Amino acid sequence: MFKLNGTIFMPPVLTLIGIPGLESVQFWIGIPFCAMYIIALFGNSLLLVIIKSERSLHEPMYLFLAMLGATDIALSTCILPKMLGIFWFHLPDIYFDACLFQMWLIHTFQCIESGILLAMALDRYVAICDPLRHATIFTLKLLTQIGVGVTLRAALLVAPCLILIKCRLKHFWTTVVSHSYCEHMAIVKLAAEDIRVNKIYGLFVAFTILGFDIIFITLSYIRIFITVLNLPQREARLKAFNTCIAHICVFLEFYLLGFFSFFTHRFGFHIPPYIHILLSNLYLLVPPLLNPIVYGVKTKQIRDRASKVFHSKDSS
Repeated sequence: MFKLNGTIFMPPVLTLIGIPGLESVQFWIGIPFCAMYIIALFGNSLLLVIIKSERSLHEPMYLFLAMLGATDIALSTCILPKMLGIFWFHLPDIYFDACLFQMWLIHTFQCIESGILLAMALDRYVAICDPLRHATIFTLKLLTQIGVGVTLRAALLVAPCLILIKCRLKHFWTTVVSHSYCEHMAIVKLAAEDIRVNKIYGLFVAFTILGFDIIFITLSYIRIFITVLNLPQREARLKAFNTCIAHICVFLEFYLLGFFSFFTHRFGFHIPPYIHILLSNLYLLVPPLLNPIVYGVKTKQIRDRASKVFHSKDSS
């Protein structure tokens, strides 16, 4: 590792310290994190199996839910194995290029999840506000295009973050990353060079993807609420609201945790580091854990199919 004027030139390896200030109890913190990961894997895998095997669930809302479940599995798998390696087996080192790749995967899957939530909101908007055209608009071809589109949007917009770090930042003050996974700003802040371009582009991606999605999700639900409140029958209003409650819960949990983590990393100078890192970890672990539970509880078709799966196992 070559050092120049107190800086490190292109370090081959970085060190992830986990949760700053809580190193002595990280072993115990890893236990609930591992439990959350196992439950998330099981819940989302069960969701995918149910949607695939039940032909009546081959509808846009459930196919979007399957995309969300697959994304949740991928997102949590990007961080948990390495995080548990730090917490339990004292394996903090990670190759610089591997760290950048993990960073790209994490932020890409975050952006894909945001795009899927937008697609689900638009699906509910058309289903409630223009139900006669829903089947002709949300065809299998359109669903495929949406899936490919949100994936390409995320991958292509996040990729320059990786390129800007690799090509612009050569000298680093330290190789110790005060985080439990490779996050964009956590890596950028290690650099001994001008990082304004990196910070500006990171903000641009966040507001281009998350800001755009939040605006259109909010507008969709404002329009949905106006339409539902104008329905003449109380039963029809309750049924329409019930189809949206699960999505609203998932939407709030994803974006509230996400924006708190995003802004505290950039502007929360008075917040203890361990609180920020814990919240960042929960931001990536809680949605994959809760999404299948929320949709399983609130969606009758999924709930009934899951009960059949478990009852058939008990009877056998």
